[in-house]
Amino acid sequence: MRVLLINQTFYPDIAATAQHAHDLARFLVAEGHEVTAIASRSIYGEKGAALPREETVDGIRVVRVGKSIFGKSSIAARAIDFGLFYLLAFWKSMIMRRQDVVICLTTPPFVALIGWVLRCVRGTRYVYWVMDLYPDVAVACGVMRGTSPVTWLLERLNRFCMTHADQSVVLGRCMAARVAEKGVPAERLALINVWSDPNEIKPIDPATNSYRREWNVGDRLLVMYSGNFGIAHDVVTIARGVEALRNDPNVMFAFVGGGKRKDELIHLLKARGLSNFVEAPYQPRERINELLGAADIHLASLLSSATGIMVPSKFYGVLAAGRPILYIGEKSGEVARVIDEEQCGFVFAPGDVSGLSVALRTLAVDRNLAAQMGDRARRVVVEKTSAAIAMRKWLVLLEQVASRRR
Repeated sequence: MRVLLINQTFYPDIAATAQHAHDLARFLVAEGHEVTAIASRSIYGEKGAALPREETVDGIRVVRVGKSIFGKSSIAARAIDFGLFYLLAFWKSMIMRRQDVVICLTTPPFVALIGWVLRCVRGTRYVYWVMDLYPDVAVACGVMRGTSPVTWLLERLNRFCMTHADQSVVLGRCMAARVAEKGVPAERLALINVWSDPNEIKPIDPATNSYRREWNVGDRLLVMYSGNFGIAHDVVTIARGVEALRNDPNVMFAFVGGGKRKDELIHLLKARGLSNFVEAPYQPRERINELLGAADIHLASLLSSATGIMVPSKFYGVLAAGRPILYIGEKSGEVARVIDEEQCGFVFAPGDVSGLSVALRTLAVDRNLAAQMGDRARRVVVEKTSAAIAMRKWLVLLEQVASRRR
Protein backbone atom coordinates (compact mmCIF):
# COMPACT_ATOMS: atom_id res chain seq x y z
CA MET A 1 0.00 0.00 0.00
CA ARG A 2 1.34 3.44 -0.97
CA VAL A 3 0.36 6.11 1.57
CA LEU A 4 0.80 9.88 1.26
CA LEU A 5 0.66 12.20 4.30
CA ILE A 6 0.11 15.94 3.75
CA ASN A 7 0.72 18.33 6.64
CA GLN A 8 2.71 21.52 6.92
CA THR A 9 4.69 20.16 9.88
CA PHE A 10 6.63 16.92 10.05
CA TYR A 11 9.79 15.57 11.67
CA PRO A 12 11.98 17.16 13.03
CA ASP A 13 9.31 19.73 13.93
CA ILE A 14 8.02 19.31 17.50
CA ALA A 15 4.42 20.43 16.82
CA ALA A 16 1.91 17.81 17.97
CA THR A 17 0.62 17.12 14.45
CA ALA A 18 4.20 16.63 13.23
CA GLN A 19 4.96 14.10 15.95
CA HIS A 20 1.80 12.08 15.44
CA ALA A 21 2.15 12.06 11.65
CA HIS A 22 5.75 10.88 12.04
CA ASP A 23 4.73 8.15 14.50
CA LEU A 24 2.05 6.84 12.15
CA ALA A 25 4.35 6.97 9.13
CA ARG A 26 7.07 5.00 10.96
CA PHE A 27 4.54 2.40 12.00
CA LEU A 28 3.25 1.97 8.45
CA VAL A 29 6.79 1.61 7.10
CA ALA A 30 7.51 -1.04 9.73
CA GLU A 31 4.39 -2.86 8.53
CA GLY A 32 5.83 -2.99 5.02
CA HIS A 33 4.01 -0.07 3.39
CA GLU A 34 5.51 2.72 1.27
CA VAL A 35 5.02 6.13 2.88
CA THR A 36 5.66 9.63 1.54
CA ALA A 37 5.12 12.84 3.50
CA ILE A 38 4.70 16.30 1.96
CA ALA A 39 5.59 19.03 4.46
CA SER A 40 7.07 22.52 4.65
CA ARG A 41 10.78 23.32 4.58
CA SER A 42 10.19 25.60 7.57
CA ILE A 43 9.82 24.84 11.26
CA TYR A 44 6.28 25.80 12.24
CA GLY A 45 5.98 29.46 13.26
CA GLU A 46 9.51 30.36 12.15
CA LYS A 47 10.57 32.36 9.10
CA GLY A 48 12.77 31.02 6.32
CA ALA A 49 13.55 27.52 5.07
CA ALA A 50 15.88 25.43 7.21
CA LEU A 51 15.03 21.86 6.22
CA PRO A 52 16.21 19.90 3.15
CA ARG A 53 13.95 19.67 0.10
CA GLU A 54 13.92 15.89 0.23
CA GLU A 55 15.30 13.18 2.50
CA THR A 56 14.49 9.75 3.87
CA VAL A 57 13.66 9.62 7.57
CA ASP A 58 13.05 6.24 9.25
CA GLY A 59 12.23 4.77 5.85
CA ILE A 60 9.76 7.60 5.08
CA ARG A 61 10.30 9.68 1.95
CA VAL A 62 9.90 13.29 3.09
CA VAL A 63 9.30 15.88 0.36
CA ARG A 64 9.40 19.47 1.57
CA VAL A 65 8.09 22.47 -0.33
CA GLY A 66 8.21 26.22 -0.02
CA LYS A 67 9.11 28.15 3.07
CA SER A 68 7.52 30.37 5.68
CA ILE A 69 8.00 33.96 4.57
CA PHE A 70 6.29 35.70 7.49
CA GLY A 71 6.06 33.20 10.35
CA LYS A 72 3.29 34.08 12.81
CA SER A 73 3.53 37.85 12.44
CA SER A 74 -0.18 38.29 11.59
CA ILE A 75 -3.24 36.41 10.39
CA ALA A 76 -2.86 37.87 6.88
CA ALA A 77 0.82 36.89 6.79
CA ARG A 78 0.02 33.35 7.88
CA ALA A 79 -2.65 33.14 5.18
CA ILE A 80 -0.02 34.00 2.56
CA ASP A 81 2.32 31.31 3.91
CA PHE A 82 -0.54 28.82 3.94
CA GLY A 83 -1.45 29.71 0.35
CA LEU A 84 2.11 29.08 -0.82
CA PHE A 85 2.11 25.69 0.87
CA TYR A 86 -1.28 24.77 -0.66
CA LEU A 87 -0.04 25.46 -4.18
CA LEU A 88 3.32 23.73 -3.89
CA ALA A 89 1.97 20.72 -1.99
CA PHE A 90 -0.77 20.33 -4.60
CA TRP A 91 1.75 20.43 -7.44
CA LYS A 92 4.01 17.85 -5.79
CA SER A 93 1.12 15.52 -5.09
CA MET A 94 -0.03 15.70 -8.69
CA ILE A 95 3.34 14.93 -10.31
CA MET A 96 4.42 12.11 -8.03
CA ARG A 97 3.51 8.46 -8.50
CA ARG A 98 -0.15 7.75 -7.75
CA GLN A 99 -0.78 6.85 -4.13
CA ASP A 100 -3.35 4.37 -2.83
CA VAL A 101 -4.39 6.53 0.13
CA VAL A 102 -3.72 10.15 1.07
CA ILE A 103 -4.07 11.30 4.70
CA CYS A 104 -4.64 15.04 5.04
CA LEU A 105 -4.23 16.70 8.44
CA THR A 106 -5.37 20.19 9.44
CA THR A 107 -2.17 22.25 9.24
CA PRO A 108 -2.88 24.41 7.37
CA PRO A 109 -6.67 24.40 7.53
CA PHE A 110 -8.46 22.98 4.48
CA VAL A 111 -5.35 21.33 3.04
CA ALA A 112 -7.72 18.35 2.81
CA LEU A 113 -8.97 19.87 -0.45
CA ILE A 114 -5.82 18.44 -2.04
CA GLY A 115 -6.98 15.00 -0.95
CA TRP A 116 -10.36 15.56 -2.59
CA VAL A 117 -8.72 16.61 -5.88
CA LEU A 118 -6.44 13.56 -5.82
CA ARG A 119 -9.51 11.40 -5.24
CA CYS A 120 -11.31 12.92 -8.22
CA VAL A 121 -8.40 13.13 -10.67
CA ARG A 122 -6.17 10.19 -9.77
CA GLY A 123 -8.45 7.81 -7.91
CA THR A 124 -6.51 8.06 -4.65
CA ARG A 125 -8.60 7.22 -1.58
CA TYR A 126 -8.74 10.15 0.82
CA VAL A 127 -8.73 10.21 4.65
CA TYR A 128 -9.23 13.44 6.58
CA TRP A 129 -7.44 13.40 9.96
CA VAL A 130 -9.37 16.08 11.87
CA MET A 131 -6.91 17.33 14.47
CA ASP A 132 -8.82 20.61 14.89
CA LEU A 133 -12.07 21.93 13.45
CA TYR A 134 -11.88 25.09 11.35
CA PRO A 135 -13.25 27.72 11.30
CA ASP A 136 -14.75 26.58 14.62
CA VAL A 137 -11.49 27.24 16.48
CA ALA A 138 -11.29 30.83 15.28
CA VAL A 139 -14.94 31.50 16.18
CA ALA A 140 -14.61 29.88 19.62
CA CYS A 141 -11.60 32.04 20.44
CA GLY A 142 -13.10 35.28 19.17
CA VAL A 143 -10.79 35.63 16.16
CA MET A 144 -13.72 35.41 13.72
CA ARG A 145 -17.41 36.27 14.03
CA GLY A 146 -19.74 33.32 13.79
CA THR A 147 -22.17 35.32 11.65
CA SER A 148 -19.69 36.70 9.12
CA PRO A 149 -19.87 35.72 5.42
CA VAL A 150 -16.24 34.54 5.55
CA THR A 151 -17.02 32.21 8.46
CA TRP A 152 -20.05 30.86 6.59
CA LEU A 153 -17.90 30.18 3.52
CA LEU A 154 -15.11 28.45 5.48
CA GLU A 155 -17.63 26.36 7.40
CA ARG A 156 -19.14 25.13 4.13
CA LEU A 157 -15.65 24.42 2.83
CA ASN A 158 -14.78 22.28 5.85
CA ARG A 159 -18.07 20.40 5.66
CA PHE A 160 -17.30 19.70 2.02
CA CYS A 161 -13.87 18.28 2.96
CA MET A 162 -15.39 15.97 5.59
CA THR A 163 -18.44 14.79 3.69
CA HIS A 164 -16.40 14.01 0.56
CA ALA A 165 -13.65 12.09 2.35
CA ASP A 166 -13.64 8.32 2.24
CA GLN A 167 -13.16 8.52 6.00
CA SER A 168 -12.89 11.31 8.56
CA VAL A 169 -10.92 10.48 11.72
CA VAL A 170 -11.69 12.43 14.91
CA LEU A 171 -9.95 12.43 18.29
CA GLY A 172 -12.73 12.08 20.84
CA ARG A 173 -16.42 11.52 21.50
CA CYS A 174 -17.10 15.22 21.85
CA MET A 175 -15.53 15.88 18.44
CA ALA A 176 -17.37 12.93 16.86
CA ALA A 177 -20.71 14.41 17.99
CA ARG A 178 -19.82 17.82 16.60
CA VAL A 179 -18.69 16.43 13.25
CA ALA A 180 -21.79 14.24 12.96
CA GLU A 181 -23.90 17.39 13.36
CA LYS A 182 -22.16 18.76 10.25
CA GLY A 183 -23.61 15.98 8.14
CA VAL A 184 -20.82 13.38 8.05
CA PRO A 185 -22.41 9.91 7.79
CA ALA A 186 -21.66 7.57 10.70
CA GLU A 187 -20.12 4.97 8.39
CA ARG A 188 -17.54 7.53 7.22
CA LEU A 189 -16.60 8.68 10.71
CA ALA A 190 -13.95 6.95 12.85
CA LEU A 191 -12.73 7.78 16.35
CA ILE A 192 -9.02 7.13 16.94
CA ASN A 193 -7.38 8.92 19.85
CA VAL A 194 -3.98 10.55 19.56
CA TRP A 195 -1.48 8.72 21.68
CA SER A 196 1.64 8.35 23.72
CA ASP A 197 3.97 5.38 23.73
CA PRO A 198 4.15 3.70 27.16
CA ASN A 199 7.55 2.29 26.14
CA GLU A 200 8.85 5.81 25.46
CA ILE A 201 7.19 7.54 28.42
CA LYS A 202 7.29 5.70 31.74
CA PRO A 203 6.85 6.61 35.40
CA ILE A 204 10.18 7.65 36.90
CA ASP A 205 11.37 8.56 40.38
CA PRO A 206 11.23 12.35 40.88
CA ALA A 207 14.09 12.11 43.39
CA THR A 208 16.61 11.53 40.59
CA ASN A 209 15.10 13.96 38.09
CA SER A 210 17.49 16.54 36.62
CA TYR A 211 14.72 19.07 35.95
CA ARG A 212 13.75 19.06 39.61
CA ARG A 213 17.38 19.65 40.59
CA GLU A 214 17.75 22.43 38.02
CA TRP A 215 14.58 24.15 39.21
CA ASN A 216 15.35 23.57 42.91
CA VAL A 217 11.99 21.89 43.50
CA GLY A 218 13.04 19.87 46.54
CA ASP A 219 10.12 18.14 48.26
CA ARG A 220 7.51 20.57 46.98
CA LEU A 221 4.59 19.39 44.86
CA LEU A 222 5.52 20.35 41.29
CA VAL A 223 2.51 21.23 39.13
CA MET A 224 3.31 21.43 35.42
CA TYR A 225 1.67 22.68 32.25
CA SER A 226 3.72 21.49 29.28
CA GLY A 227 3.26 21.86 25.53
CA ASN A 228 1.25 24.38 23.57
CA PHE A 229 -0.32 27.42 25.25
CA GLY A 230 -2.79 28.01 22.42
CA ILE A 231 -5.61 30.48 21.93
CA ALA A 232 -8.18 27.88 23.01
CA HIS A 233 -6.54 27.20 26.38
CA ASP A 234 -7.65 28.82 29.64
CA VAL A 235 -4.56 30.55 31.01
CA VAL A 236 -6.58 32.97 33.16
CA THR A 237 -7.89 30.28 35.53
CA ILE A 238 -4.39 28.80 35.71
CA ALA A 239 -2.87 32.20 36.58
CA ARG A 240 -5.44 32.75 39.32
CA GLY A 241 -4.73 29.26 40.67
CA VAL A 242 -1.03 30.07 40.93
CA GLU A 243 -1.91 33.28 42.74
CA ALA A 244 -4.19 31.43 45.18
CA LEU A 245 -1.23 29.28 46.25
CA ARG A 246 1.39 32.03 46.31
CA ASN A 247 1.99 31.60 50.05
CA ASP A 248 1.87 27.80 50.12
CA PRO A 249 5.45 26.52 50.62
CA ASN A 250 4.45 23.00 49.54
CA VAL A 251 3.48 23.83 45.94
CA MET A 252 5.49 25.06 42.94
CA PHE A 253 4.48 25.47 39.28
CA ALA A 254 6.34 24.93 35.99
CA PHE A 255 5.24 26.21 32.58
CA VAL A 256 7.09 24.56 29.72
CA GLY A 257 6.53 25.06 26.00
CA GLY A 258 5.28 27.90 23.84
CA GLY A 259 2.33 29.27 21.93
CA LYS A 260 0.30 32.45 21.61
CA ARG A 261 -0.95 32.52 25.21
CA LYS A 262 2.22 31.61 27.06
CA ASP A 263 3.47 35.20 27.08
CA GLU A 264 0.04 36.27 28.33
CA LEU A 265 0.22 33.76 31.18
CA ILE A 266 3.73 34.77 32.23
CA HIS A 267 2.74 38.45 32.07
CA LEU A 268 -0.26 37.80 34.32
CA LEU A 269 1.93 35.99 36.86
CA LYS A 270 4.63 38.65 36.92
CA ALA A 271 2.07 41.47 37.08
CA ARG A 272 0.77 39.87 40.28
CA GLY A 273 4.28 39.71 41.69
CA LEU A 274 4.29 35.90 41.78
CA SER A 275 7.51 33.92 42.04
CA ASN A 276 6.26 30.41 42.86
CA PHE A 277 6.86 29.18 39.32
CA VAL A 278 9.51 28.50 36.69
CA GLU A 279 9.21 28.67 32.92
CA ALA A 280 11.08 26.97 30.09
CA PRO A 281 10.76 26.70 26.29
CA TYR A 282 9.79 23.56 24.40
CA GLN A 283 12.03 20.64 25.33
CA PRO A 284 13.45 18.03 22.92
CA ARG A 285 11.32 14.95 22.40
CA GLU A 286 14.29 12.89 23.55
CA ARG A 287 13.77 14.34 27.05
CA ILE A 288 9.98 14.07 27.16
CA ASN A 289 10.01 11.20 29.64
CA GLU A 290 12.23 13.08 32.07
CA LEU A 291 10.22 16.29 31.63
CA LEU A 292 6.81 14.76 32.27
CA GLY A 293 8.22 12.69 35.13
CA ALA A 294 9.53 15.81 36.86
CA ALA A 295 6.01 16.87 37.79
CA ASP A 296 3.84 15.39 40.51
CA ILE A 297 0.68 16.80 38.94
CA HIS A 298 -0.07 18.05 35.42
CA LEU A 299 -2.49 20.71 34.20
CA ALA A 300 -4.53 20.84 31.00
CA SER A 301 -7.21 23.26 29.92
CA LEU A 302 -9.66 24.10 27.17
CA LEU A 303 -12.09 26.98 26.86
CA SER A 304 -15.73 25.93 27.13
CA SER A 305 -16.39 27.25 23.63
CA ALA A 306 -13.68 24.94 22.22
CA THR A 307 -15.20 21.69 23.53
CA GLY A 308 -15.48 19.24 20.66
CA ILE A 309 -13.33 21.40 18.42
CA MET A 310 -10.02 20.01 19.65
CA VAL A 311 -8.71 17.48 22.19
CA PRO A 312 -5.54 18.39 24.16
CA SER A 313 -2.92 15.85 23.04
CA LYS A 314 -0.74 16.47 26.11
CA PHE A 315 -3.25 14.43 28.11
CA TYR A 316 -1.98 11.13 26.71
CA GLY A 317 1.64 11.84 27.58
CA VAL A 318 0.63 12.62 31.16
CA LEU A 319 -1.26 9.34 31.37
CA ALA A 320 1.80 7.42 30.18
CA ALA A 321 3.99 9.20 32.74
CA GLY A 322 1.72 7.87 35.48
CA ARG A 323 0.77 11.28 36.83
CA PRO A 324 -2.64 12.69 37.83
CA ILE A 325 -4.07 15.46 35.67
CA LEU A 326 -6.15 18.45 36.70
CA TYR A 327 -8.30 19.52 33.78
CA ILE A 328 -9.96 22.91 33.41
CA GLY A 329 -12.80 22.54 30.94
CA GLU A 330 -16.28 21.25 30.27
CA LYS A 331 -17.31 17.83 31.61
CA SER A 332 -18.55 16.84 28.16
CA GLY A 333 -15.04 17.04 26.69
CA GLU A 334 -13.10 13.85 25.94
CA VAL A 335 -10.36 14.55 28.51
CA ALA A 336 -12.90 15.27 31.25
CA ARG A 337 -14.84 12.13 30.43
CA VAL A 338 -11.77 9.91 30.62
CA ILE A 339 -10.69 11.48 33.91
CA ASP A 340 -14.12 10.88 35.44
CA GLU A 341 -14.39 7.34 34.06
CA GLU A 342 -10.92 6.27 35.13
CA GLN A 343 -10.57 8.39 38.32
CA CYS A 344 -7.11 9.61 37.32
CA GLY A 345 -7.46 13.28 38.21
CA PHE A 346 -9.93 16.09 38.80
CA VAL A 347 -12.09 18.21 36.47
CA PHE A 348 -12.92 21.88 37.13
CA ALA A 349 -15.13 24.31 35.29
CA PRO A 350 -13.30 27.29 33.79
CA GLY A 351 -13.00 29.93 36.51
CA ASP A 352 -13.23 27.47 39.41
CA VAL A 353 -10.09 28.72 41.16
CA SER A 354 -11.34 27.61 44.58
CA GLY A 355 -11.81 24.00 43.47
CA LEU A 356 -8.43 23.97 41.74
CA SER A 357 -6.55 25.35 44.73
CA VAL A 358 -8.28 22.97 47.19
CA ALA A 359 -7.38 19.98 45.01
CA LEU A 360 -3.74 21.07 44.79
CA ARG A 361 -3.45 21.55 48.55
CA THR A 362 -5.04 18.14 49.10
CA LEU A 363 -2.62 16.40 46.74
CA ALA A 364 0.36 18.25 48.24
CA VAL A 365 -0.46 16.69 51.60
CA ASP A 366 -1.87 13.33 50.46
CA ARG A 367 0.84 11.99 48.16
CA ASN A 368 -0.70 8.50 48.34
CA LEU A 369 -3.85 9.81 46.64
CA ALA A 370 -1.74 11.33 43.88
CA ALA A 371 0.15 8.05 43.44
CA GLN A 372 -3.09 6.04 43.18
CA MET A 373 -4.43 8.41 40.53
CA GLY A 374 -1.14 8.16 38.67
CA ASP A 375 -1.29 4.36 38.68
CA ARG A 376 -4.80 4.46 37.23
CA ALA A 377 -3.66 6.96 34.59
CA ARG A 378 -0.87 4.62 33.48
CA ARG A 379 -3.29 1.71 33.14
CA VAL A 380 -5.49 3.76 30.78
CA VAL A 381 -2.60 4.10 28.33
CA VAL A 382 -1.38 0.53 28.57
CA GLU A 383 -4.84 -1.01 28.21
CA LYS A 384 -6.79 1.46 26.03
CA THR A 385 -4.99 4.38 24.38
CA SER A 386 -1.38 3.40 23.68
CA ALA A 387 0.38 4.21 20.42
CA ALA A 388 0.35 0.53 19.46
CA ILE A 389 -3.42 0.23 19.94
CA ALA A 390 -4.24 3.49 18.12
CA MET A 391 -1.93 2.82 15.15
CA ARG A 392 -3.27 -0.70 14.73
CA LYS A 393 -6.71 0.92 14.36
CA TRP A 394 -5.21 3.23 11.74
CA LEU A 395 -3.76 0.30 9.82
CA VAL A 396 -7.11 -1.51 9.70
CA LEU A 397 -8.87 1.66 8.59
CA LEU A 398 -6.35 2.45 5.83
CA GLU A 399 -6.41 -1.08 4.47
CA GLN A 400 -10.20 -1.00 4.35
CA VAL A 401 -10.23 2.39 2.61
CA ALA A 402 -7.55 1.38 0.09
CA SER A 403 -9.50 -1.75 -0.84
CA ARG A 404 -12.65 0.14 -1.80
CA ARG A 405 -13.48 0.26 -5.48
CA ARG A 406 -12.82 3.50 -7.27
